[in-house]
Amino acid sequence: MTPRRHPRADSADLLSMLGRLTAQARQGVELQQARVELAEALQREMLPVALPMLPGLRSAARYAPARHGLDIGGDWYDGFALAEGGLAFCIGDVQGHDVEAASFMGQVRICLRAVAAVVRDPGEVLSRANEVLLSMDRELFATCSLLRFDPRTQELETARAGHVPSVWATVDGEYGITDDDGGPPLNVRPGAAYAVTRRRLTKAGSIVLLTDGVVEGPRFPIETGLERVAAVVREGAGTDPDELAAEVMKVADSTGHADDAAVLVLSHEATVPPPQGPPGAPHAGPEHADPARDGPREHADPA
Repeated sequence: MTPRRHPRADSADLLSMLGRLTAQARQGVELQQARVELAEALQREMLPVALPMLPGLRSAARYAPARHGLDIGGDWYDGFALAEGGLAFCIGDVQGHDVEAASFMGQVRICLRAVAAVVRDPGEVLSRANEVLLSMDRELFATCSLLRFDPRTQELETARAGHVPSVWATVDGEYGITDDDGGPPLNVRPGAAYAVTRRRLTKAGSIVLLTDGVVEGPRFPIETGLERVAAVVREGAGTDPDELAAEVMKVADSTGHADDAAVLVLSHEATVPPPQGPPGAPHAGPEHADPARDGPREHADPA
């Protein structure tokens, strides 16, 4: 038997089919572009227009989107005044890079502000915020660092939820990577606790909070990135925070980062330590890091 042949489509049918496929592809691209633009808009609205400052404490931040246009919406930073006269600063990174990540980022930011307005201890703020986020039944999680500065005691309190360590340096050449004790990311584990590290800022210098997009990239380990940031902060400690933030962000450019990148800089002046109490009396926490815990990652200027 002679095999049956399928009729060949004529030129008009082929053009019609290509036209339909092109229209479908265009609709898909336009839909994805709309999602990207929505994520960008959400992120712009959620990031603060300005950061708070106090005499002796200046702040600045920088943000750079991911190199790939579809990866946006995960990182944030924030700073706000507290009722008792102190300041709070936070920086974080939400799992994912899309509209859902951008919206969850907004929920985390608002939740932290709301809890910090009524809870003093940063670790407790993270614990309660974690419970609120778990009650929302979202599948995403977020890492973050939260700082609270009390101008009356010149004390800085820090708590971390699975986030990248901060970097510090003083104007006399001391610097380090402060890998404080912390807890798990937010919206992961019920009943999570977050340790608090307290430091009195008796020397002028800078503290830099960042997200992993600054220090990690393809074939670029996070440890190398942190050491590069530490060198930059040591060189620019105590200088204008906006200039230092820009210099730290250059590290992200060198890593070829594929993720969002955010930097938050606090530059502080020297403060007078409180009078020493009687022998055996409790004292404030370490000035910048606990040598017993962070010694291997600290460096002192040999000069």
